[in-house]
Amino acid sequence: MTAVLTIRQAGPLMTVQDLGRPGHLAEGLSPGGAMDRVALIEAAALLGLDTPAAAIEMAGLGGQFVTDAPIRFALTGARMQALIDDAPLRWNATHTLHPGQVLTIGGARDGTYGYLTPAGGITGEPVLGSVAAHLSIGLGAALKDGETLPIGPDPSPDRPQMTLPQDDRMGGGLLRLMPGPQTDRFDEQTRARLAATRFHRSPRASRTGLPLRHEGDPFAMIDPAAPISDFILSGDLQITGDGSPFLMLAECQTVGGYPRIGSVIATDLARAAQAPVTAPLQFAWITTEEADALHVPPARMLDDLSAKVRPLIRDPARMRDLLSYQLIGGVTAGRELEPSS
Repeated sequence: MTAVLTIRQAGPLMTVQDLGRPGHLAEGLSPGGAMDRVALIEAAALLGLDTPAAAIEMAGLGGQFVTDAPIRFALTGARMQALIDDAPLRWNATHTLHPGQVLTIGGARDGTYGYLTPAGGITGEPVLGSVAAHLSIGLGAALKDGETLPIGPDPSPDRPQMTLPQDDRMGGGLLRLMPGPQTDRFDEQTRARLAATRFHRSPRASRTGLPLRHEGDPFAMIDPAAPISDFILSGDLQITGDGSPFLMLAECQTVGGYPRIGSVIATDLARAAQAPVTAPLQFAWITTEEADALHVPPARMLDDLSAKVRPLIRDPARMRDLLSYQLIGGVTAGRELEPSS
């Protein structure tokens, strides 16, 4: 069964996102896609999907949603307050929204980007194999109040509600950094000082990148006059003209002129994207060989997360539809032994 999800109220930067459009750097298009790819893979594990589905990405604030048919969905990423009508919902778990109910998702309590993933995925006409909005090039747009989104068929509508343990990527922490093409343009002392410095996310962060603030001297190349023009990838850590680090994220440009002191490994990009303004971030240098060993392909990550999924145990005190559940098998009305009239 297909459904239509209607957005009664949209947060300030709510978009449709999937895993993006890899393979188009030569055409000037960065992959884009979800800022926290792990959250989409977590949703797929929770929902019992073979591959991650297109979801609603919510930056800092959610919204209100209604449906014209039952929709099974997962809530992952930045933890936000969520209710169906007035019943609170568990984050990092699956739930079902029925016609006549209102799903309300509030502000982020921990992290930055939250995700609402319907089990059938958000469908639509793909562009270059993806339905994701890529705001920096004007492909798609932020979702608005009153918009409707088509939802595909649920492959496992009878799957029970499930939950996953929450990890610690929402509060900043360590970002592992491997050397890049311009690392040797910074002396050893500068590279060591980068790793010893505590950074914080700038409020100017966007889907394009993450400006980082720090106390102390700026970071400079050995020869700042040397011109640089090179390709750019998500995870690259540029040092801007004023000596501040700028971490490239999902919708970064594909070519730039600032030197890249190193690249944050893909495994840690979700931690960087989710860091609140107050959360500390710090870099740790690793070798390219160590980075290769730490790489986890999405398919393997999905398998690993699927092994950790557990049934969601609901609090009976909050189950307004408690009488609709068969809580004990074999219960009868108790009249089977009465003589028939």
